[in-house]
Amino acid sequence: MTRLEIVAAARGWIGTPYVHQASLRGAGADCLGLLRGVWRELYGCEPGSVPSYTQDWGEPQGDEVLWQALSQRMAAKHVDDESEGDVILFRMRDRGIAKHLGIQTRIGALARFVHAYSGNGVLETSLSAPWQRRIVARFAFADLQEG
Repeated sequence: MTRLEIVAAARGWIGTPYVHQASLRGAGADCLGLLRGVWRELYGCEPGSVPSYTQDWGEPQGDEVLWQALSQRMAAKHVDDESEGDVILFRMRDRGIAKHLGIQTRIGALARFVHAYSGNGVLETSLSAPWQRRIVARFAFADLQEG
């Protein structure tokens, strides 16, 4: 798969309503559901079993559940090595766990990403300075080809 295919797949989810734990394009998705759906479109299967999860993502225990799962299934990148098609992991609060993710669709001064955001659904957003400050990890699909 290419970066362009990843970006096109992510953009295909824009307009999907936000629904916690859902992963059905056009019907509902949360941020993990968006990634799962894009993964299914690219690979034809789920990335693995996904246990039921709460919106706090294990925060009371301090477990980086989402970060660990991404590390097992994707290629970790340096956080500053941005490319279209990257999966970006965000820490939404200082000292909180990383529990939001999106797929980068454009790099550079006009950087953007697609994500599912509570109250907004799946949308493409500017990767502005406030979002950039929250990035804690970046991942690439393992069998990525240039193009």
